[in-house]
Amino acid sequence: MSPEPFTIKIPKEILNDMYERLAMTRWPDEVAGAGWEYGSNLAYLKDLIGYWQEGFDWPAQESALNRFPHFRAQVDGCGIHFIHERGRGTNPIPLVLLHGWPATFTQMQKIIPLLTDPKGHGGDPGDSFDVIVPSLPGFGFSDRPTGPGMSCIRMGEMIHTLMTRELGYSQYAIRGSDIGATITQYLAQAHPESITGIHLNGGTPLMGPPPADLSSEEQQFLGAGQRWMMTEGAYCMLNATKPQTLAYGLTDSPAGLAAWIVEKFRAWSDCSGNVETRFTKDELLTNLTIYWATGTINSSCRVYYETMRNMSPFIGKYVDVPTGMAQFPKDLAPALRSWEERFYNIQHWTDMPRGGHFAEHEEPGLLAGDMREFFRPMRRPGQ
Repeated sequence: MSPEPFTIKIPKEILNDMYERLAMTRWPDEVAGAGWEYGSNLAYLKDLIGYWQEGFDWPAQESALNRFPHFRAQVDGCGIHFIHERGRGTNPIPLVLLHGWPATFTQMQKIIPLLTDPKGHGGDPGDSFDVIVPSLPGFGFSDRPTGPGMSCIRMGEMIHTLMTRELGYSQYAIRGSDIGATITQYLAQAHPESITGIHLNGGTPLMGPPPADLSSEEQQFLGAGQRWMMTEGAYCMLNATKPQTLAYGLTDSPAGLAAWIVEKFRAWSDCSGNVETRFTKDELLTNLTIYWATGTINSSCRVYYETMRNMSPFIGKYVDVPTGMAQFPKDLAPALRSWEERFYNIQHWTDMPRGGHFAEHEEPGLLAGDMREFFRPMRRPGQ
Protein backbone atom coordinates (compact mmCIF):
# COMPACT_ATOMS: atom_id res chain seq x y z
CA MET A 1 0.00 0.00 0.00
CA SER A 2 1.36 3.41 -0.95
CA PRO A 3 1.87 6.05 1.74
CA GLU A 4 -1.29 7.97 2.53
CA PRO A 5 -1.58 11.50 3.98
CA PHE A 6 -2.14 11.58 7.72
CA THR A 7 -3.38 14.29 10.06
CA ILE A 8 -2.77 14.24 13.80
CA LYS A 9 -6.10 14.41 15.61
CA ILE A 10 -6.41 13.07 19.14
CA PRO A 11 -10.06 12.37 20.04
CA LYS A 12 -11.57 14.59 22.74
CA GLU A 13 -12.62 11.61 24.84
CA ILE A 14 -8.98 10.54 25.21
CA LEU A 15 -7.94 14.04 26.24
CA ASN A 16 -10.87 14.38 28.67
CA ASP A 17 -9.96 11.09 30.30
CA MET A 18 -6.35 12.28 30.63
CA TYR A 19 -7.44 15.51 32.32
CA GLU A 20 -9.67 13.61 34.75
CA ARG A 21 -6.81 11.32 35.71
CA LEU A 22 -4.48 14.28 36.19
CA ALA A 23 -7.01 15.87 38.56
CA MET A 24 -7.17 12.65 40.60
CA THR A 25 -3.41 12.18 40.95
CA ARG A 26 -2.44 10.57 44.23
CA TRP A 27 0.86 12.21 45.15
CA PRO A 28 3.70 10.39 46.95
CA ASP A 29 5.61 11.82 49.87
CA GLU A 30 9.16 13.12 49.55
CA VAL A 31 12.26 13.43 51.71
CA ALA A 32 12.53 17.04 52.89
CA GLY A 33 15.01 19.03 50.85
CA ALA A 34 15.69 16.14 48.47
CA GLY A 35 15.45 18.14 45.27
CA TRP A 36 15.97 15.68 42.39
CA GLU A 37 18.35 13.43 44.33
CA TYR A 38 15.84 10.58 44.70
CA GLY A 39 14.21 11.09 41.28
CA SER A 40 11.56 13.45 39.95
CA ASN A 41 11.04 16.40 42.28
CA LEU A 42 7.56 16.63 43.84
CA ALA A 43 7.19 20.41 43.65
CA TYR A 44 8.25 20.53 40.02
CA LEU A 45 5.91 17.68 39.04
CA LYS A 46 2.97 19.35 40.79
CA ASP A 47 3.69 22.56 38.90
CA LEU A 48 3.99 20.74 35.57
CA ILE A 49 0.82 18.71 36.14
CA GLY A 50 -1.05 21.85 37.13
CA TYR A 51 -0.02 23.48 33.85
CA TRP A 52 -0.95 20.31 31.93
CA GLN A 53 -4.47 20.61 33.35
CA GLU A 54 -5.02 24.35 33.14
CA GLY A 55 -2.54 26.01 30.78
CA PHE A 56 -1.47 23.51 28.14
CA ASP A 57 -3.11 24.04 24.74
CA TRP A 58 -2.99 20.71 22.93
CA PRO A 59 -4.98 21.92 19.88
CA ALA A 60 -2.33 24.61 19.32
CA GLN A 61 0.45 22.03 19.50
CA GLU A 62 -1.48 19.70 17.23
CA SER A 63 -1.92 22.50 14.69
CA ALA A 64 1.82 23.29 14.79
CA LEU A 65 2.73 19.65 14.18
CA ASN A 66 0.25 19.37 11.32
CA ARG A 67 2.11 22.11 9.42
CA PHE A 68 4.50 19.33 8.42
CA PRO A 69 3.41 16.83 5.73
CA HIS A 70 2.53 13.63 7.59
CA PHE A 71 1.94 10.19 6.10
CA ARG A 72 1.36 6.61 7.09
CA ALA A 73 2.43 3.51 5.19
CA GLN A 74 1.99 -0.21 5.77
CA VAL A 75 5.43 -1.78 6.06
CA ASP A 76 5.67 -5.51 6.69
CA GLY A 77 2.24 -5.50 8.30
CA CYS A 78 2.90 -2.52 10.58
CA GLY A 79 1.55 0.99 10.09
CA ILE A 80 4.42 3.49 10.11
CA HIS A 81 3.83 7.20 10.63
CA PHE A 82 6.36 9.62 9.18
CA ILE A 83 6.98 13.20 8.14
CA HIS A 84 8.28 13.65 4.59
CA GLU A 85 9.47 17.21 4.06
CA ARG A 86 10.99 17.88 0.63
CA GLY A 87 14.19 19.90 0.39
CA ARG A 88 14.27 23.34 -1.19
CA GLY A 89 17.39 23.11 -3.30
CA THR A 90 18.98 21.23 -6.20
CA ASN A 91 18.80 17.43 -5.85
CA PRO A 92 18.52 17.23 -2.06
CA ILE A 93 20.03 14.23 -0.29
CA PRO A 94 17.38 11.91 1.21
CA LEU A 95 17.97 11.94 4.97
CA VAL A 96 16.25 9.86 7.66
CA LEU A 97 16.15 11.27 11.19
CA LEU A 98 15.61 8.54 13.78
CA HIS A 99 14.57 9.47 17.32
CA GLY A 100 15.07 7.45 20.48
CA TRP A 101 13.50 6.92 23.89
CA PRO A 102 11.88 8.69 25.74
CA ALA A 103 11.47 11.10 22.85
CA THR A 104 9.13 10.96 19.86
CA PHE A 105 9.36 12.32 16.33
CA THR A 106 8.81 15.79 17.85
CA GLN A 107 12.51 15.75 18.83
CA MET A 108 13.17 16.68 15.17
CA GLN A 109 10.65 19.51 14.95
CA LYS A 110 13.19 22.35 15.18
CA ILE A 111 15.87 20.91 12.93
CA ILE A 112 13.68 19.88 9.97
CA PRO A 113 13.41 23.41 8.47
CA LEU A 114 17.15 23.99 8.89
CA LEU A 115 17.90 20.88 6.84
CA THR A 116 15.21 21.19 4.18
CA ASP A 117 15.55 24.94 3.62
CA PRO A 118 19.12 26.00 4.42
CA LYS A 119 18.85 29.13 2.28
CA GLY A 120 15.93 30.34 4.39
CA HIS A 121 18.13 30.00 7.48
CA GLY A 122 21.32 31.64 6.30
CA GLY A 123 22.83 28.63 4.54
CA ASP A 124 23.60 27.36 1.05
CA PRO A 125 20.61 25.93 -0.88
CA GLY A 126 23.01 23.31 -2.25
CA ASP A 127 23.09 21.75 1.24
CA SER A 128 19.40 20.85 1.33
CA PHE A 129 17.95 17.47 2.27
CA ASP A 130 14.71 15.60 1.73
CA VAL A 131 13.95 14.86 5.39
CA ILE A 132 12.04 11.76 6.47
CA VAL A 133 11.18 11.49 10.17
CA PRO A 134 9.48 8.21 11.11
CA SER A 135 7.81 7.41 14.38
CA LEU A 136 9.56 4.16 15.24
CA PRO A 137 7.24 1.13 15.46
CA GLY A 138 5.65 1.19 18.91
CA PHE A 139 6.12 4.96 19.25
CA GLY A 140 3.73 7.82 18.65
CA PHE A 141 1.38 7.45 15.70
CA SER A 142 2.96 4.28 14.33
CA ASP A 143 1.30 0.98 15.19
CA ARG A 144 1.91 -0.74 18.52
CA PRO A 145 3.36 -4.21 17.89
CA THR A 146 1.57 -6.82 19.99
CA GLY A 147 3.81 -9.76 19.14
CA PRO A 148 7.41 -10.40 20.18
CA GLY A 149 10.53 -9.53 18.22
CA MET A 150 10.24 -5.79 17.46
CA SER A 151 13.95 -5.18 18.03
CA CYS A 152 16.17 -2.47 16.60
CA ILE A 153 17.15 -4.92 13.86
CA ARG A 154 13.56 -5.48 12.78
CA MET A 155 12.86 -1.76 13.01
CA GLY A 156 15.88 -1.12 10.82
CA GLU A 157 14.60 -3.45 8.12
CA MET A 158 11.24 -1.69 8.22
CA ILE A 159 12.88 1.74 7.86
CA HIS A 160 14.90 0.42 4.92
CA THR A 161 11.74 -0.91 3.27
CA LEU A 162 9.99 2.41 3.87
CA MET A 163 12.82 4.33 2.22
CA THR A 164 13.40 2.02 -0.75
CA ARG A 165 10.12 0.30 -1.58
CA GLU A 166 7.57 2.84 -0.34
CA LEU A 167 9.41 6.12 -1.05
CA GLY A 168 11.59 4.97 -3.93
CA TYR A 169 15.01 6.10 -2.71
CA SER A 170 17.84 3.83 -3.88
CA GLN A 171 20.29 5.58 -1.54
CA TYR A 172 19.80 7.67 1.57
CA ALA A 173 21.64 9.10 4.58
CA ILE A 174 20.76 8.58 8.24
CA ARG A 175 21.10 10.59 11.42
CA GLY A 176 20.30 8.50 14.51
CA SER A 177 19.77 9.44 18.15
CA ASP A 178 19.66 6.99 21.09
CA ILE A 179 17.71 3.91 19.92
CA GLY A 180 17.77 5.53 16.51
CA ALA A 181 21.59 5.40 16.61
CA THR A 182 21.48 1.64 17.22
CA ILE A 183 19.15 1.25 14.24
CA THR A 184 21.48 3.43 12.18
CA GLN A 185 24.45 1.26 13.09
CA TYR A 186 22.57 -1.84 12.01
CA LEU A 187 21.42 -0.37 8.70
CA ALA A 188 24.96 0.72 7.84
CA GLN A 189 26.13 -2.84 8.51
CA ALA A 190 23.28 -4.61 6.72
CA HIS A 191 22.70 -2.30 3.72
CA PRO A 192 25.93 -0.38 3.04
CA GLU A 193 25.16 -0.17 -0.67
CA SER A 194 22.08 1.94 0.13
CA ILE A 195 23.53 4.23 2.80
CA THR A 196 25.29 7.41 1.65
CA GLY A 197 26.62 8.14 5.13
CA ILE A 198 25.57 8.19 8.76
CA HIS A 199 25.75 10.84 11.46
CA LEU A 200 25.69 10.06 15.19
CA ASN A 201 26.38 11.53 18.62
CA GLY A 202 28.86 8.81 19.49
CA GLY A 203 28.89 6.69 22.62
CA THR A 204 28.99 3.19 21.10
CA PRO A 205 28.10 0.67 23.82
CA LEU A 206 30.27 -2.33 24.59
CA MET A 207 28.59 -5.38 23.10
CA GLY A 208 30.64 -8.43 23.99
CA PRO A 209 33.97 -8.90 25.77
CA PRO A 210 36.30 -5.86 25.71
CA PRO A 211 39.19 -5.98 23.22
CA ALA A 212 42.53 -7.15 24.59
CA ASP A 213 44.42 -4.11 23.34
CA LEU A 214 42.58 -1.40 25.24
CA SER A 215 44.56 1.75 25.89
CA SER A 216 44.53 3.29 29.35
CA GLU A 217 42.30 6.06 27.98
CA GLU A 218 39.84 3.49 26.63
CA GLN A 219 39.86 1.62 29.94
CA GLN A 220 38.92 4.85 31.70
CA PHE A 221 36.21 5.49 29.10
CA LEU A 222 34.64 2.06 29.63
CA GLY A 223 34.91 2.46 33.38
CA ALA A 224 33.05 5.76 33.19
CA GLY A 225 30.35 4.07 31.13
CA GLN A 226 29.96 1.34 33.72
CA ARG A 227 29.69 3.90 36.52
CA TRP A 228 27.03 5.74 34.52
CA MET A 229 25.04 2.52 34.19
CA MET A 230 25.20 1.98 37.95
CA THR A 231 23.92 5.49 38.74
CA GLU A 232 21.66 6.34 35.78
CA GLY A 233 21.03 3.10 33.92
CA ALA A 234 18.34 1.44 36.04
CA TYR A 235 15.68 2.48 33.50
CA CYS A 236 17.57 0.54 30.81
CA MET A 237 17.80 -2.66 32.84
CA LEU A 238 14.15 -2.44 33.82
CA ASN A 239 13.03 -1.82 30.24
CA ALA A 240 15.24 -4.69 29.06
CA THR A 241 14.03 -7.22 31.65
CA LYS A 242 10.54 -6.44 33.02
CA PRO A 243 8.92 -3.72 30.88
CA GLN A 244 5.43 -5.09 31.38
CA THR A 245 5.57 -4.57 35.15
CA LEU A 246 6.35 -0.89 34.77
CA ALA A 247 3.72 -0.42 32.05
CA TYR A 248 0.71 -0.81 34.34
CA GLY A 249 1.49 2.30 36.36
CA LEU A 250 2.66 4.41 33.42
CA THR A 251 -0.35 3.49 31.30
CA ASP A 252 -2.78 4.22 34.14
CA SER A 253 -1.35 7.49 35.44
CA PRO A 254 -0.34 10.46 33.26
CA ALA A 255 1.39 11.99 36.29
CA GLY A 256 3.42 8.79 36.69
CA LEU A 257 4.26 8.89 32.99
CA ALA A 258 5.46 12.49 33.38
CA ALA A 259 7.65 11.61 36.36
CA TRP A 260 9.29 8.74 34.48
CA ILE A 261 10.01 10.69 31.30
CA VAL A 262 10.70 14.26 32.43
CA GLU A 263 13.40 13.13 34.85
CA LYS A 264 15.30 11.73 31.86
CA PHE A 265 14.97 14.96 29.90
CA ARG A 266 16.44 16.82 32.86
CA ALA A 267 19.25 14.34 33.55
CA TRP A 268 20.31 13.85 29.94
CA SER A 269 20.21 17.43 28.63
CA ASP A 270 22.59 20.36 29.00
CA CYS A 271 20.23 22.19 31.37
CA SER A 272 22.35 22.62 34.54
CA GLY A 273 19.54 21.12 36.60
CA ASN A 274 16.74 23.31 35.24
CA VAL A 275 14.98 21.32 32.53
CA GLU A 276 13.01 24.33 31.30
CA THR A 277 16.18 26.09 30.13
CA ARG A 278 16.16 23.52 27.32
CA PHE A 279 12.53 22.43 27.01
CA THR A 280 9.45 24.54 27.60
CA LYS A 281 6.52 23.08 29.46
CA ASP A 282 4.65 22.98 26.15
CA GLU A 283 7.44 20.95 24.53
CA LEU A 284 7.66 18.50 27.41
CA LEU A 285 3.89 18.08 27.51
CA THR A 286 3.53 17.66 23.76
CA ASN A 287 5.87 14.68 23.97
CA LEU A 288 4.01 13.31 27.00
CA THR A 289 0.57 13.82 25.49
CA ILE A 290 1.60 11.81 22.43
CA TYR A 291 2.82 8.94 24.60
CA TRP A 292 -0.36 9.07 26.67
CA ALA A 293 -2.88 9.43 23.85
CA THR A 294 -1.35 6.69 21.72
CA GLY A 295 -0.79 4.32 24.66
CA THR A 296 2.75 3.60 23.49
CA ILE A 297 4.82 3.74 26.67
CA ASN A 298 4.78 -0.05 27.02
CA SER A 299 5.65 -0.76 23.39
CA SER A 300 8.38 1.90 23.43
CA CYS A 301 10.04 0.47 26.53
CA ARG A 302 9.72 -3.07 25.16
CA VAL A 303 12.22 -2.24 22.40
CA TYR A 304 14.99 -2.65 25.00
CA TYR A 305 13.76 -6.14 25.89
CA GLU A 306 13.58 -7.25 22.27
CA THR A 307 16.91 -5.72 21.25
CA MET A 308 18.82 -7.26 24.17
CA ARG A 309 17.70 -10.67 22.89
CA ASN A 310 18.65 -9.96 19.29
CA MET A 311 22.05 -8.28 19.55
CA SER A 312 24.32 -10.92 18.00
CA PRO A 313 24.32 -9.38 14.49
CA PHE A 314 25.94 -6.25 15.94
CA ILE A 315 28.79 -7.79 17.91
CA GLY A 316 32.24 -7.32 16.41
CA LYS A 317 31.03 -5.85 13.11
CA TYR A 318 32.67 -2.76 11.66
CA VAL A 319 30.69 0.01 9.91
CA ASP A 320 32.52 0.87 6.71
CA VAL A 321 29.96 3.51 5.64
CA PRO A 322 31.33 7.08 5.99
CA THR A 323 30.50 8.23 9.50
CA GLY A 324 30.30 11.65 11.09
CA MET A 325 30.10 12.15 14.84
CA ALA A 326 29.21 15.20 16.89
CA GLN A 327 30.20 14.97 20.54
CA PHE A 328 27.97 17.00 22.85
CA PRO A 329 29.49 17.61 26.29
CA LYS A 330 26.40 16.71 28.34
CA ASP A 331 25.45 13.56 26.45
CA LEU A 332 24.99 10.36 28.46
CA ALA A 333 28.59 9.19 28.23
CA PRO A 334 30.98 11.45 26.29
CA ALA A 335 32.45 9.56 23.34
CA LEU A 336 36.11 8.75 22.82
CA ARG A 337 37.38 8.95 19.26
CA SER A 338 39.84 6.05 19.49
CA TRP A 339 37.02 3.85 20.79
CA GLU A 340 34.56 4.92 18.09
CA GLU A 341 37.17 4.26 15.41
CA ARG A 342 37.12 0.62 16.43
CA PHE A 343 33.52 0.43 15.20
CA TYR A 344 33.10 3.11 12.53
CA ASN A 345 34.78 4.61 9.48
CA ILE A 346 35.06 8.03 11.13
CA GLN A 347 35.55 10.74 8.50
CA HIS A 348 34.25 13.71 10.47
CA TRP A 349 34.42 14.49 14.19
CA THR A 350 33.20 17.61 16.00
CA ASP A 351 33.47 18.46 19.70
CA MET A 352 30.48 20.68 20.31
CA PRO A 353 30.68 23.59 22.79
CA ARG A 354 27.34 22.79 24.43
CA GLY A 355 24.35 20.47 24.23
CA GLY A 356 23.25 17.11 25.53
CA HIS A 357 21.54 13.89 24.51
CA PHE A 358 18.59 15.48 22.69
CA ALA A 359 20.85 17.33 20.26
CA GLU A 360 18.28 17.93 17.51
CA HIS A 361 16.11 19.78 20.00
CA GLU A 362 18.75 21.36 22.22
CA GLU A 363 21.16 22.63 19.57
CA PRO A 364 19.47 22.36 16.16
CA GLY A 365 21.61 25.08 14.62
CA LEU A 366 24.93 23.56 15.67
CA LEU A 367 23.85 20.09 14.62
CA ALA A 368 22.38 21.13 11.27
CA GLY A 369 25.58 23.00 10.40
CA ASP A 370 27.69 19.97 11.27
CA MET A 371 25.51 17.67 9.19
CA ARG A 372 25.67 19.99 6.17
CA GLU A 373 29.46 20.02 6.42
CA PHE A 374 29.77 16.25 6.80
CA PHE A 375 27.45 15.31 3.94
CA ARG A 376 28.63 18.03 1.53
CA PRO A 377 31.49 15.97 -0.04
CA MET A 378 29.07 13.08 -0.63
CA ARG A 379 26.77 15.03 -2.89
CA ARG A 380 26.82 13.97 -6.53
CA PRO A 381 28.17 16.41 -9.14
CA GLY A 382 25.60 19.12 -9.76
CA GLN A 383 24.08 18.85 -6.27
